[in-house]
Amino acid sequence: MADSYTTVSSLDYVQTAYDRLAYFALRPQLHFDNVADVKPTRQSMPGSSVVFTIQNDLAVASTSLNESVDVSAVALSDSQVTVTLAEYGNAAITTALLRGESFVDIDPIVANTMGFNAGVSIDTITRDVLQLGSNVAYSTGTGAAPAGRSSVTGLNTLRATDIRTARARLMTNNVEQFGNMYVAYIHPDVSFDLRTETGQGSWRQPHEYSQPGEIWSGEIGAFEGFRFIETPRAPVFADAGSSTTNTDVYATLMMGRQSLAKTWSAIDGNGPTPKIVPGPITDHLRRLVPLGWYWLGGYGIFRQAALRRVESASSIGQNTTTGSDNPSINV
Repeated sequence: MADSYTTVSSLDYVQTAYDRLAYFALRPQLHFDNVADVKPTRQSMPGSSVVFTIQNDLAVASTSLNESVDVSAVALSDSQVTVTLAEYGNAAITTALLRGESFVDIDPIVANTMGFNAGVSIDTITRDVLQLGSNVAYSTGTGAAPAGRSSVTGLNTLRATDIRTARARLMTNNVEQFGNMYVAYIHPDVSFDLRTETGQGSWRQPHEYSQPGEIWSGEIGAFEGFRFIETPRAPVFADAGSSTTNTDVYATLMMGRQSLAKTWSAIDGNGPTPKIVPGPITDHLRRLVPLGWYWLGGYGIFRQAALRRVESASSIGQNTTTGSDNPSINV
């Protein structure tokens, strides 16, 4: 007599299992707010914008005085920088059915997702202001000198001479350093070219600093007076270079103190960073639960002289078609 086997199809006990831990997308570190060192200290009142005043120095008086002739008085002058506040935010609503039937706890996932969205959104706002600096240069690399962004080819990669030139311009303008160095935000694709050219012997590693506390988050090392922060969120302009090669153009942002100003509202619990906002539950059965974030503030370039941008290509960039598979583009 043949045996009857109890198999997977005989019973309903065998099911697909799920890990009850939610994994989030690969997330970049957020850096750009770190250089916003100009902030209101004695703001007169809440307002739609904040005006910062810069007192101009007088011309150097290097001519000797005449013993019997009085000096001619000169007028003082100033300049002002205005940073306008704007509202930013996002929100999500979960349903009671989702929360009740999900195999993971939904609320912590929503809170984590909202928190990162707030951070990366403000980081993007900051970066977009920094990349609008008026002092821009184009790397020659091993090709012809570009006349502008649309002329950049794959040969126009970043070189050590571009870094030295940027430092010279900042020093000439008397731009103050962060500690004893300037700061540069560089894309990993561009960092590859620069570090390949300069060699390890020319690159100062962060652990060689005298104080570990001097190392910035994301810092990969120092070169020619700059501490380099490597981030895939450094500006990339997809296919903005030569139309014959669809070259992606990368911007390396280099700056000193007082390059960026930041202001915010301090009313209704607002502050320098976004706040998480649990929204009101207004449906009759209290099933729809909103959660979001909100920030009322703004950024603005404080001193153009303290900010420089060098645009280049990358030898390992994706320069083939519009919407390339480089995950950093247009993020």
